[in-house]
Amino acid sequence: MFTVCKPVRKLAKAGAALAIAAFLAACEPGAIGGGPSINTSKPVPVALLVPRSGDAALAQSLENAARLAMSDLQNVQIDLRVYDTAGNAGTASTVAQQAVADGAKIIIGPVYAQAANAAGLAVLSSKVNVLSFSNNTSIAGGNVFVLGPTFQNTANRLVNYAGSQGKTGTVIVHSNDAAGQQGRAAIATALGGSRVNNAGTVGYDRSQQGVINSVPNIKATVDSSGADSIFLTATTAGALPLYSQLLPEAGVSPSTTQFIGLTRWDIPPQTLELPGVQGGWFALPDPSKAQSYRQRYNATYGEAPHPISGLAYDGIAAIGALVSQGKSDALTGAALTQNAGFQGVGGIFRLRPNGTNERGLAVATIQNKQVVVIDPAPQSFSGAGF
Repeated sequence: MFTVCKPVRKLAKAGAALAIAAFLAACEPGAIGGGPSINTSKPVPVALLVPRSGDAALAQSLENAARLAMSDLQNVQIDLRVYDTAGNAGTASTVAQQAVADGAKIIIGPVYAQAANAAGLAVLSSKVNVLSFSNNTSIAGGNVFVLGPTFQNTANRLVNYAGSQGKTGTVIVHSNDAAGQQGRAAIATALGGSRVNNAGTVGYDRSQQGVINSVPNIKATVDSSGADSIFLTATTAGALPLYSQLLPEAGVSPSTTQFIGLTRWDIPPQTLELPGVQGGWFALPDPSKAQSYRQRYNATYGEAPHPISGLAYDGIAAIGALVSQGKSDALTGAALTQNAGFQGVGGIFRLRPNGTNERGLAVATIQNKQVVVIDPAPQSFSGAGF
């Protein structure tokens, strides 16, 4: 049920927090390929760092997912030890060191970027790798890998798809906060390596008036550039509902200008009712695999999994796939970053030499208030356009 992934390393200093994620400044690169030697014939000690004191429900769901993954492993035994970070960097640093002192050969978690960065720094000299649940790529590298879905991965997938569908130019519409700036940079980077031109950028302040004020600028930029698409960083909990109403009213119609979203447009389900999002494109994990995971988790634990709990499953899946090969260097950076990747709860994923990840995503649209997959998630990285 698991397959394998290529190298990672860099480091980071603490910066400002922002969960989906905290915001950090990158540090110095470390050597690629380090890690402890393990005995694969014995249970492999794995530390799971979760914010039990800070968010007990999330912590329990992550642990449940990790144990569900362990039950799926064949001929691999994991000795899972759970540590409470309390959701803060100082405690994460302390318990990461304790976990290594207790014999942990690899750490999965923590959730928040500052805590993950602190944990990685704390055990760097021990050459123990950290598979964090963060999606903040600014902490990626050194001995820290991010398992969370990244803006860059999503932007790459959608821009490549747009190019394959004949789109020639897109206008980036982004919020002016840290997350919006990160999203803008990811889209711009993706456009830079594609057949789709960057037709302009329009920023907006995250307020109702900020969104309203930006609409004429978006309209003018689309008209002057001849762009055939706009790429929005807006979320369903933020500016997307307002944009989906105001842009068509201003003459930027989804019927002539393709709307593309950097975030999930199918959560919450009420978003599907909005007239302005019909026909929009967004990316999501392999729907059938994600649904199978949710059903199995529910059947096992009697409740729905937390939305990010699957990252804990993925971490155990990757470890299990590597350990099953019977090699003492199974948990080194070089092993963790093998190109073939792993099978996770939402499809294929692999860890990269810069500490980030790539995930095989599906492209979906909204038709008649329903999610419709228009380009399936790849089933392997070979020949998948990655």
